[in-house]
Amino acid sequence: MKDTVSEDNPRKAWMGLLAKAPKRRVATLLDAEISRPAYTWLRAPEISSTMVRARAGATGAPFNLGEMAITRCALTLNTGEVGHSYIQGRRKADAEVCALVDALMQTAMASRLRVTVLEPLEAGMVAVCSEHHQTIWRKYWLGRCVV
Repeated sequence: MKDTVSEDNPRKAWMGLLAKAPKRRVATLLDAEISRPAYTWLRAPEISSTMVRARAGATGAPFNLGEMAITRCALTLNTGEVGHSYIQGRRKADAEVCALVDALMQTAMASRLRVTVLEPLEAGMVAVCSEHHQTIWRKYWLGRCVV
């Protein structure tokens, strides 16, 4: 099945960023900026599992790699916006705040939350990735230069 979602989809980008955020980081950033608005649950946070599929060499036939735990939820703000979240692991509080940010990103607060929540998350992840790649590079080159 072809992916019909455009690659230039801002919601897809912030949902991915929220799903990959470190434990309690989204809640810390959001609570420092605003008080949480009222909402109603469409689906209260629940823990379940999903099958992870993979392809050998990223091109071979798909196979079932194994199962992983996920937490998912959905909520609606009193103004009508709906927020969803699916995150890896067994973290109900994180799923709740990610769904709340998703709903708030569909309101007039989007630009404010982008600056105060999403950009710091992205900067933190870029720093971690950069540090990780530098460590691998150092190990590779230092390992080759040992005489």
